[in-house]
Amino acid sequence: MSAVARATIAVQAFTPKIMIRLPSLVSAAALALLAGCVVAPYPDSYPVTTMVPPSYDRSWDAAIGAAADAGVQVTSADRASGRISGSRGGTAVTIEVVRLADGTVRTGFTTPDTALNQLLIAAYNRRMGR
Repeated sequence: MSAVARATIAVQAFTPKIMIRLPSLVSAAALALLAGCVVAPYPDSYPVTTMVPPSYDRSWDAAIGAAADAGVQVTSADRASGRISGSRGGTAVTIEVVRLADGTVRTGFTTPDTALNQLLIAAYNRRMGR
């Protein structure tokens, strides 16, 4: 048998195995490429919680209401200056509502009676929904 005949027989014997495996390999490669292209759907929205600083008017109203809740007799209330003055049982009470440069509002209670001060703070926080 000649060398050409042996090479032809070898190619014919090897060709069917490649022809059977080739479509399987091509299919596997195509599926691998397509699987990499799948993108998960983007969620429509995420719940976002934002803290909005309380408005000056809301803080002012809560401070006046807190004074009434604590039994403070308000003698003067000047919204423009942010100062509320009054007394309860002879104890002086001063409430200040101040607008800060960053847009927030600071409310302060001044009284020598710590129990009354705590009562005012609790009433104010309750009225502010805290």
